[in-house]
Amino acid sequence: MIAPTSRAILLACLGAPLSLILATAVARGLWPVGAVWAIAVAALVIVDAMLATSPGRMKVAIAAPAMAGIGARTVTARVTLDCGDRGPASADVALETNALIGAPLASARTALGGGQGALDVPLHLIRRGDGVIESAHCRWPGPLGLAWRQTVARINKHMAITPDIDAVEREAERLFSRTMIHGIKPLRDRGDGSEFDALAEFQPGMDRRLVEWKQSARHVKLLAKEVRAERNHQLAFAIDTGRAMCEPVAGAPRVDWSINASLMLAYVALKLGDRVSFFGFDSRPNLATGFATGTRSFTHLQAQTAKLDYSSEETNYTLSLATLAEKLQRRSMVIVFTDFTDTVSAELMVENITRLARRHMIVFVTFPDQELESLRDAKPVASDDVARAVIAHRLLQERSVVLTRLQRLGVHIVSAPVDELGRALVRAYDQLRRRERI
Repeated sequence: MIAPTSRAILLACLGAPLSLILATAVARGLWPVGAVWAIAVAALVIVDAMLATSPGRMKVAIAAPAMAGIGARTVTARVTLDCGDRGPASADVALETNALIGAPLASARTALGGGQGALDVPLHLIRRGDGVIESAHCRWPGPLGLAWRQTVARINKHMAITPDIDAVEREAERLFSRTMIHGIKPLRDRGDGSEFDALAEFQPGMDRRLVEWKQSARHVKLLAKEVRAERNHQLAFAIDTGRAMCEPVAGAPRVDWSINASLMLAYVALKLGDRVSFFGFDSRPNLATGFATGTRSFTHLQAQTAKLDYSSEETNYTLSLATLAEKLQRRSMVIVFTDFTDTVSAELMVENITRLARRHMIVFVTFPDQELESLRDAKPVASDDVARAVIAHRLLQERSVVLTRLQRLGVHIVSAPVDELGRALVRAYDQLRRRERI
C-alpha cells in the first residue's frame, strides 16, 4: 500500500500559490504551471514508492507474555522488524488489539540499522479475559521521503489476562507459611489423621490402638504407628459466571473476587499435595480444566481462569452441576461460587447441590449483600424508606433461609467481605482438611 508523506502533500500544495504568483506577476498564460507542478510531485511520489523497500521484504515479529496480571506491572510487547541488508532508515509501528488490551493510538518510530530494528510498545490491560494482539501496522518512507510503503502483519497473539497474580501469590505464600509450616500446627498435622506416616517408639499418652504388635515383637520394643492427615485430596472450584455474578461489589465483579479467592486456595492446596481443577458455568458449562497437581501447574491454572468470561445469561444449575458430578470420579471437595437473591431463584440451586452433597464435600461461598443491608439499616425519613427497609429485610430473611437449608444438608458455608474472602476460604479448607471432612 502506498500513501504520500506530509512532505509530498506540502510540496503539492505549493503549486497553487506558485501558479497564482506566475499568473499575476509574469503572464496569465502561466497558470497551468501549478497543475504541472502537482503532477510532477505525484510522479515523484510514485517513483519514491517504487524505490522504497517492498512490503514483502518487511518481516514483523512480536514477542509478548503469554499471561499477565492486571495492575501487577507494566506489560510491553517487543516488535522486531527485519527487511534485509538494504532497507529504510526508520519505520513506524502501531498495534491493533481487541477490547481487553489498550495499545497507544499513535505509532512509535524505531531506527533500522542494517535493515533490522526493535522497539517496546506498552500495553494497558483493561479487564480480565483472553486478550489478543490482532495485527501490527508498519510503514516506512522511501529514499526521497515523499511516499509511505505500508504493510499489515497478522499476528493473532493471545495473552491470558488474569487478576493481580503477584498479589495472589504473595498472600497465598504468607497464609501458607503462617498456618501450614511454622508453629504448632505441623505438630498437630502428625497424629490427627488416619494415613500412615512412620513407626515410632510407643510413648505414654499415645493411642493404644495404633500399637504395631508384629513390628514390636520383631524389634523387641513397643512400636506404634504415627499417622497424619490424608493427602492427595481433590478440590474442584465451580465458579458461576452468569448475570448475577457479573454485578460489581466493592469496585469489581463477583466473578473476579471469586477467581482471586480460588487462586489463593489453589496455591495452598497444590503446596500441600492436593489436586485442583476449575469448572466454569453460566447457562451451560464453559470451562473444565481437569485436575492438576504440583506447584508447577499453578501457572497453567492461572492462564485457564482467563477463559472465565463475563456473561449476561441466567445460570443453569441443573445442567452445569450435573455435568460437574459426572466429571468427579471420586469424593472431592467442591467449592461453589455463586449468588442468589431469594428462595425462588435458589430452589434449583439447592436441589442440585443436595445431589452433589450426597457424595462430595460442598463448600458454598456466598457474598454478603451490602446494598440490602444498608437499605435495611438506614434511618427512615419518608414512607418510601420504610417500604425499602421492609423489602430488604424480607429478602435478607429469605437468603438466610436458603443458607440454613444448605447447612442442614452438611454444606459448609463461607461468608466474608470480598477483601477477606480468600483468607476465610483458606481457613475453612484448613479446618475441613484436618478434620478429614474432604
